[in-house]
Amino acid sequence: MRRSFSFFERFSKAFQDYPSLSRIIVVSTISGGGLIAYSEANGTNGVVETGTKKKKVVLLGTGWAGTSFLKNLNNSQYEVQIISPRNYFAFTPLLPSVTCGTVEARSVVEPIRNIGRKKNVDTSYLEAECFKIDPASKKVFCRSKQGVSSGKKEEFSVDYDYLVIATGAQSNTFNIPGVEENCHFLKEVEDAQGIRKKVIDSFEKASLPELSEEERKRILHFVVVGGGPTGVEFAAELHDFVTEDLVTLYPKAKDLVRITLLEAADHILTMFDKRITEFAEEKFSRDGIDVKLGSMVTKVNEKDISAKTKGGEVSSIPYGMIVWSTGIGTRPVIKDFMKQIGQGNRRALATDEWLRVEGCDNIYALGDCATINQRKVMEDVSAIFSKADKDNSGTLTLKEFQEAMDDICVRYPQVELYLKSKRMRGIADLLKEAEADDGSKKNIELKIEEFKSALSQVDSQVKFLPATAQVAAQQGTYLAKCFDRMEECEKNPEGPIRMRGEGRHRFRPFRYRHLGSFAPLGGEQTAAELPGDWVSIGHSSQWLWYSVYASKQVSWRTRVLVVSDWMRRFIFGRDSSSI
Repeated sequence: MRRSFSFFERFSKAFQDYPSLSRIIVVSTISGGGLIAYSEANGTNGVVETGTKKKKVVLLGTGWAGTSFLKNLNNSQYEVQIISPRNYFAFTPLLPSVTCGTVEARSVVEPIRNIGRKKNVDTSYLEAECFKIDPASKKVFCRSKQGVSSGKKEEFSVDYDYLVIATGAQSNTFNIPGVEENCHFLKEVEDAQGIRKKVIDSFEKASLPELSEEERKRILHFVVVGGGPTGVEFAAELHDFVTEDLVTLYPKAKDLVRITLLEAADHILTMFDKRITEFAEEKFSRDGIDVKLGSMVTKVNEKDISAKTKGGEVSSIPYGMIVWSTGIGTRPVIKDFMKQIGQGNRRALATDEWLRVEGCDNIYALGDCATINQRKVMEDVSAIFSKADKDNSGTLTLKEFQEAMDDICVRYPQVELYLKSKRMRGIADLLKEAEADDGSKKNIELKIEEFKSALSQVDSQVKFLPATAQVAAQQGTYLAKCFDRMEECEKNPEGPIRMRGEGRHRFRPFRYRHLGSFAPLGGEQTAAELPGDWVSIGHSSQWLWYSVYASKQVSWRTRVLVVSDWMRRFIFGRDSSSI
């Protein structure tokens, strides 16, 4: 008897976990009698229980920002339509590992339908690419990825109430001739698989008879352009793959393989602490990876790449394969949309601090396709003074300033950053030039010009967020929480005071919290830059990297697969097949 009820308890839990199931009839027997259980879930065809129509949210993209938004959205009053040419989420920080067989491609992807069906929100997915956004009619125009009739790809439009743009970015070629035709990129899973095949094919090709020694060296010369985290990690992974696995399978190639990293700046990993940069350059030198700093690529031919030094000297470098990792560029659909809304001269979509596209009420953008346009204090300094001057005396006391400071710091985070950068303990230090006759800070009174002078330098701390998975994921989580509490915060706003206008903002603005960065350097050594100016380099950081990247997987399935791939590599080595 208990076993039967356990079955129905589990079945009941399944309905809670998967509310999108529409109708299910269960027939069973208990003590010889018949039992029919009927359930109708919340497949309400866009209508909530109150009878009001659900708001339709169109989500463009299944990367870090879009998937994070989808995973954290829990309000059943929304209907989410996901549109992306990629029907899965990819854990992109592990793509360099995929290129060398350390981790399999299947282990770093999770079908987006799996993520969507576990939500208490109606979700649907269309495998298509958005090629136009029309904010006036609230439509997005899409082109199906699959050919429907006669090989032609169907075009269609989708209406929305809210649009969340999370399309990411594409590799930036800087319009250098030959890059698009001759280089491999490392942005997608398909890119990593193509690089892996090319590496193995290069070793096989170099093993063929009747090739000259010069030609073998060219084929086995791997060039990485870009000294950022992706380029450095790929160079390190490739070096380990060659020295630990491939040279035992291709012993004749041992003395022919070369890895060269070209970086236009004076150092690699310039976004990291100087200690990490120096260690990485020294380690690559010891490992035999040729790092050419101050080398700017000018042209890429089929068999050689031209690079110019800062002194103006141009050299031609023969190569067998090039991996291009020099930054990101704007996708065509975003460029077109930016022109429509008057942002055509920008590199990315400009949003406010709530991730809303400037000039568009119901359109949000997050991740690599957008940048937050942080409002300057000096643009609103007169309005800030008026808000703080509660008694309309024309002067501002220290007490009035302190009472407004919480809202000022929330609305303008650069104020708090400025105080920290100058090691100031509070407002009294910021107003140190204003002193009362009796030495009491309570009697300080500032006029508008003195107030402006006190805040004149804080905007120097305005910073743009890096285009990283960590930023995109946090933005997706933040926006989902805003959508969940949209109605509640309309009635009871929780944001800072509106400096230009009445009342408060609905939400607190987005704030990025840096949790640390990793730079794997090969040889089971990783550099870690963690909050609090803590830098760790070596084998212990590598194990920290393993634990963090395993825990950040979007599902238990991928978590188990990634860990098992790592164990397989430790026991059997990397897979050197070309498939």
